[in-house]
Amino acid sequence: MAQQPMLEDKVVIVTGGGGGVGRAYVLAAAAAGAKVVINDIGVSLTGEGGSQSPAEETLAMVRELGGEGVINTDSVSDWDSARRIVDCAQDHFGRLDAVVNNAGVLRDVMFHKMSLEEWRLVVDVHLNGTFYVSRAAAEIFRKQHSGAYIHTVSTSGLIGNFGQANYSAAKLGIAALSKSIALDMQRYGVRSNCIAPFAWSRMTSSIPARTDEEKARVEKLKQMTPDKNAPLVVFLASDQAQDISGQIFSVRNNEIFVMGQSRPLKSVHRGEGWTPETVADHAIPALKSTFYPLERSGDVFSWDPI
Repeated sequence: MAQQPMLEDKVVIVTGGGGGVGRAYVLAAAAAGAKVVINDIGVSLTGEGGSQSPAEETLAMVRELGGEGVINTDSVSDWDSARRIVDCAQDHFGRLDAVVNNAGVLRDVMFHKMSLEEWRLVVDVHLNGTFYVSRAAAEIFRKQHSGAYIHTVSTSGLIGNFGQANYSAAKLGIAALSKSIALDMQRYGVRSNCIAPFAWSRMTSSIPARTDEEKARVEKLKQMTPDKNAPLVVFLASDQAQDISGQIFSVRNNEIFVMGQSRPLKSVHRGEGWTPETVADHAIPALKSTFYPLERSGDVFSWDPI
C-alpha cells in the first residue's frame, strides 16, 4: 500500500518563497501533497526593487510536480499586508495548516556604522514580519485547534557574527517569539518551532574566494544546497510532528541539530549578600570558567559540512 504524502490536503504559506531556501520549502511541501501560497515580493537581497518573476518561476516548478499553488506579493513587514497573505490562503484554498516564516533581507554593516534605516528595515522584515504573519494566522489556528509555525532563525543570532547586529537581534528575537507562541497556543493544539538553515544561496554567495584555500572551502560550502533544509520543514509542518513545539533546529548539509536554549550554568551565593568588591573577588572568579567566548557562528561550526 502506497504511503500517504505527509502534507496531503494541507495548505502551507511560505514567505520569501520565490528563491533560495524558501523555494526549496515550497517545492518540498508541494511534493508532499500540500497546496502552497508562495509569498514573495521579488526584491534584492538588500530589499530593493520588486518583481513577481521569482515567485512565477517557483509556481511553474510546483505545477511541473503536479501540485497546486498561488502567488502572493504582499509584504510581511506591514500589519494589514501580512493579513492579506493569510487571507490569500483562505480565499484560494479554504484553509490554512502551516506557516513557514522565511522572508528576509540583509543590510550588513558594523554596529558603529549602522544607520537607523538599516536597523529598522531588517527588524521590520524579519522580526516584525514574523509576528505580523503569525498573528494573522493565529486566529485561524486557534479556532481549528491545529496549526504549525516554522520560523527561520540564524546562528548569527543564536551564536553571533560580525557586522549583523540588526539581523542577529531580529533572529534571536524570533527564537523568543516562537517559544512564546508555543507556550501561549499549546492549549489550542498549535505548535511553533524554529529552523536555522545553512545553505549556499544569494545570502552566502558573497563569501570571499580569492585564495586556493578559500576557493576549496567555498566549493565544500556549495554542497549545502537549499533543498537540504526542506525535509525537516515538511516534517515539522506535518501531523507527525504534533508533539514537537518550542524547539530550535539547525540543518547543515546532511546533519540535523537541536540547538540549546538559555538555562543557568552555575551559581554562586553569599548569605550576607554582595558588594561590588565581593563580586570582583568572589563571584567573577567562581563563575569565569563558564563564561562564553566571543565566538562567531563559523568558530562553533568550524568543520567542513558533511
